[in-house]
Amino acid sequence: MSRRPAITLVRGDITEQHVDAVVNAANSSLLGGGGVDGAIHRRGGPEILAACRKLRASHYGKGLPTGQAVATTAGRLPARWVIHTVGPVHSASEDRSGLLASCYRASLGVADELGAATVAFPAVSTGIYGWPMDDGARIAIETVRTTQTSVEEVRFVLFDDTAYEAFAAHLS
Repeated sequence: MSRRPAITLVRGDITEQHVDAVVNAANSSLLGGGGVDGAIHRRGGPEILAACRKLRASHYGKGLPTGQAVATTAGRLPARWVIHTVGPVHSASEDRSGLLASCYRASLGVADELGAATVAFPAVSTGIYGWPMDDGARIAIETVRTTQTSVEEVRFVLFDDTAYEAFAAHLS
């Protein structure tokens, strides 16, 4: 059944969330990296990397395209699955907001395929990819609010007060 999910904000560590699916702000290689990606791979253990290597050996030989999403096991995380999505690098000269919105939509689509009721998202692309936090929060909240999904709760897990305040401003 499609509905609009409840949206909650948490200041904390996404790797500690007891949810059906955790969304990873991955790089296209799917083989780990820094920030959220590195934290998920470290805490989730080698099972996640092994599953990502299988994806690279089959459907995603050239990597996961920006704006798309794919699921793997969550390994040792307190979740059932990790949904990997590749956010766009922010550009001052090119509007890539559609790709950022696609990360949230595609992740919710994968969550629906999995039957996930609860999904934890980070603030995709707002770290090393340079997306301004306020705009990233606006796109995230608007996209989740307007995407039909069977997910019951979307939890934005925000690492610091700046991110939390930006998301709270767009949620109200």
